[in-house]
Amino acid sequence: MDFDQLLVRFFNTEDLATLSPAEVSDGLERLRIEFGLEQDSGRRFALWCLMYMLGAAPDLDVAFKDAGDREAARDFMDAIDREMEEDD
Repeated sequence: MDFDQLLVRFFNTEDLATLSPAEVSDGLERLRIEFGLEQDSGRRFALWCLMYMLGAAPDLDVAFKDAGDREAARDFMDAIDREMEEDD
């Protein structure tokens, strides 16, 4: 899944800065619903990653039953956090 495509799919824009708080909230709700319904583990992981980047991801033990998926999510979190620290 492409990041920009996901933004357009759930928020109707590639630029979240242009959205009102209500529009962001609505997009996050659509994202949460799709995450809850998604059965494909790869797509589910991609949706979780987007939610994490937006500060709205569920806890790992709630989001992923598989230990490997939880570990991959931890690796993703660490990579994003390192990237954010380097940008500061």
